[in-house]
Amino acid sequence: MTTATPQTATAHTEPERTIDDARTRIDALDDRIIGLVQERMAVSAVVQQTRIASGGRRVSLSREMEILGRYRDALGKPGTALAMTLLELCRGRI
Repeated sequence: MTTATPQTATAHTEPERTIDDARTRIDALDDRIIGLVQERMAVSAVVQQTRIASGGRRVSLSREMEILGRYRDALGKPGTALAMTLLELCRGRI
């Protein structure tokens, strides 16, 4: 005769495993997003330095409007806020 082994307190239910797996994926995605934002900041610094060195302005408002539109079109109104945050991170406050 076999006896069933009781579940231990550390065993996860299927929904808990699904949530844990999804959170692990979210954490990995967040790490990638942070890395991409840092890369964007570095590239933006090159653009700003080059623009200033050639006698131009640090910020191109028409370019920023283009970026805002792209994010808004892809993500809706919250996309505009996200783009504004990225622009501020990459060029500082204007």
